[in-house]
Amino acid sequence: MAAPIGVVVDAYTTGNLLPAAFAAHGVRLVHVQARRRVSTALPGPDLSRFAENVVYDGPPALARLRAHAPAFVIAGQDSGVALADRLSEELGLPTNGTALSAARWDKYATGERLRERGLHCARQYKSADPADLVRRCKEWSDGARLPVVVKPVSSAGTDGVRICRTDAEIESAAAAVLAGPDVYGKPNTEVLVQSFLEGTEYIVDTVSRDGAHFVCGVWRYHKRLVAGRPVYERDVLLTPDEEPVPALLDYITQVLDALGIRHGSAHAEIIVTPQGPALVEIGARMNGNMNPGLHRLCLGHDQAALTALAYLRPADFATRRAGRVYTRLRPALICHTSTDRSGRVTRIDTEAVRRIEALPAVHAVAVKQGVGDRLRPTTDLLSSPLRVFMTHPDPDVLEADVRAVHALAETVYETVDETAAPTTSGLAP
Repeated sequence: MAAPIGVVVDAYTTGNLLPAAFAAHGVRLVHVQARRRVSTALPGPDLSRFAENVVYDGPPALARLRAHAPAFVIAGQDSGVALADRLSEELGLPTNGTALSAARWDKYATGERLRERGLHCARQYKSADPADLVRRCKEWSDGARLPVVVKPVSSAGTDGVRICRTDAEIESAAAAVLAGPDVYGKPNTEVLVQSFLEGTEYIVDTVSRDGAHFVCGVWRYHKRLVAGRPVYERDVLLTPDEEPVPALLDYITQVLDALGIRHGSAHAEIIVTPQGPALVEIGARMNGNMNPGLHRLCLGHDQAALTALAYLRPADFATRRAGRVYTRLRPALICHTSTDRSGRVTRIDTEAVRRIEALPAVHAVAVKQGVGDRLRPTTDLLSSPLRVFMTHPDPDVLEADVRAVHALAETVYETVDETAAPTTSGLAP
């Protein structure tokens, strides 16, 4: 008897973890590309992990999928949300539906939906004209120069995000967004500007089934600004009774309900302002930084496995998880390194990587650039050279190893400036 089939649309980044999670239940996955061309800005789908790849071309692709009689359709990344909603609805499967689909991938539509429901969020405006954005910002602040955030309407990984304080900065940031595609390769035709939310930012990850939500974990961001761009340094796992986690739990439930996220994973970023929690953005997909091993060690679960459980064994999910909150089993953090260097990567120093991996608090190291890739100064999550997953019961050991990671990180990559003579300055001593 053939193994059951499921469908994943656009398995970028952690979407590649879904085949193993569903295979644990004997289920194979078919991959669907929402667009013919796959973006190279993010780790793309590893098609070797899927039973088949279908490039979506309308009715012919739908007929191919229908012939598989899939049990579910889910999005592997934001770029797949709209198509996953449409396919799951057309195939009569568990679905978040198409009525509110745009509010789950279009950041402007998200904010407008939350405002309709009376939920706290940033003021916002979108336009294809940078000068129009400047005019709107002046209306918000009565001419005062308050910070605003300029970003693409749909993207990820802090791509194109700028914090602006002057007219010139707003126009420049908007023009930069309009000049290129988003990280999924789709042209940016409009730019979003939002009022600056003052406060600390948090990650809230969830999995839902039939409108019942389980919060997988809450993490606090530590970041700094580099030329108006947020550069993330670490994500720290919090305990569920730690402030302001209870307020975040209440707020995320209202957000999920407002956006119609009844099934599957969600990854939200929320700032706690003096007026309370306010959504920065949300994706109806898994956390792009999720490491299953670290999450199982520190939380007793991981978002990919929980997603499989919710779709394949909903009664078990309802009994064990739905409506409940995670437990932190041990401290954890994700360290994002940064660099000021630029050039083409000519060599990865594997001994330097091994030295990082040998640190007591290091669980895993993600080397984000390969030989031939361009290393550039860190201005966002996409240009962070290393992502290091860390845990240790002793906070002092954890902190000491974070410092050691940063000290070793610059020795990992050997680069060459293609406009000058080769250099070996990036080699370990």
